[in-house]
Amino acid sequence: MKKWMLEQLKLTVASLASKTVKKFKPTIVAVTGSVGKTSTKEAIYSVLSAYRRVRKNVGNFNGELGLPLTILGDWSENDLRVIARDSKNISTAKKAIFFIRVVLVSMLRLALPRFLVRYIGGYPEILVLEYAADKPGDIKYLLEIAKPQISILTAIGDVPVHVEFYDSPEAVLREKVRIIEALPAAGLAILNADEPRVLSCEEKTRATVLSFGFHSNADIQIKDFENKIEMIDGVLRPTGIIFKIGYEGSFVPVRIGGTLGRTQAYSAAVACSVGMAFNLNLVQIAEALTYYQVPHQRMRFLAGVHHSTLVDDSYNASPLSMQSAIETMSSIKGSRKIAILGDMRELGSFSKQAHHDIGLLAARVFSVIIAVGPEAGEYVVTASKHRVAKKNLLHVERIEEVLPVLRDYIKEGDIVLIKGSHSMALEKAVVALQEI
Repeated sequence: MKKWMLEQLKLTVASLASKTVKKFKPTIVAVTGSVGKTSTKEAIYSVLSAYRRVRKNVGNFNGELGLPLTILGDWSENDLRVIARDSKNISTAKKAIFFIRVVLVSMLRLALPRFLVRYIGGYPEILVLEYAADKPGDIKYLLEIAKPQISILTAIGDVPVHVEFYDSPEAVLREKVRIIEALPAAGLAILNADEPRVLSCEEKTRATVLSFGFHSNADIQIKDFENKIEMIDGVLRPTGIIFKIGYEGSFVPVRIGGTLGRTQAYSAAVACSVGMAFNLNLVQIAEALTYYQVPHQRMRFLAGVHHSTLVDDSYNASPLSMQSAIETMSSIKGSRKIAILGDMRELGSFSKQAHHDIGLLAARVFSVIIAVGPEAGEYVVTASKHRVAKKNLLHVERIEEVLPVLRDYIKEGDIVLIKGSHSMALEKAVVALQEI
């Protein structure tokens, strides 16, 4: 699709989305940050959708085209695949047909009286939306389409993802904090209490502020966190996480299966904060979270070959999320650990040091490290100088180079972390190592 045509479509879709918000006045819950956006969005949706009519972004459709499309309709994944960034063999005609459909449906909804729209299915009461900030100005643009009543800032980190397109990590924070600044006085800002630079953003808003995290001063506190490891078929395997979430001294137990690490506990704490804003109590929220499904490729574990366990975190990677994943692996006792680690992209001048730091951390945890990508070679260089034997280190430019022999590295009972930036396609390693 020609660039000028795509730009015109973006403007049209944005205008229709803005008018839709003004007409139906849904409560908008905005989520941004450098890590944890999708998991947080999904956890919020799990809590609210049990009690209210809610719509969320599908996948990573959270930018200048994906966010307004979410406002305009509950499109299927097949619909959105037609216009996805990585769609290659989709004809211009198919894309045009989809956009024509979007425009016609949206214009009809705007033309109809609200009581008729309610009669034919209605419009969601709540929109849970990720706000992407891939480059300067992105959040500002999205706020012109839809201003939130509740805003969440998950985490930023010392070297945020996409920092390549900003002057500094502080510039990334300034862009993302716009969703806090845009809140009305009657709004709610939900901030990570465990990251001082995020918590300091409370000065940027007129809204009520709730903090979440493991810190004892957090309004929504997480405590007694534990990665559950159990003996299954004679092999130690992770089965999920358990923890407690509390507010004003009252705590409820929460269990989330199929994942490891603190990331999902953070997501659950945010969902608790949002749930309480909609007058749900802790028991209702904890019950709703039992149905929460961890998003694909985000610290999900799967059965691997030779009775191994795969920890699939292959969707994306930043220094903060990579550090979190490795620290989670270090907390697991009694198993040999293997890492398949890809490049962390879009770090600009911070890249070499960030890859060095992750290589150093990985060397303390993993017995075998397979590095994938030109920048990932720094993992191997660093690890070879710190404890890991050279025979247990491998560096390849592309994951396809190692797929034929990947299973040879795995032994019974191993736990394998697979993580890298989305463009590294490490999901291919997950497929290659899964138990068939």
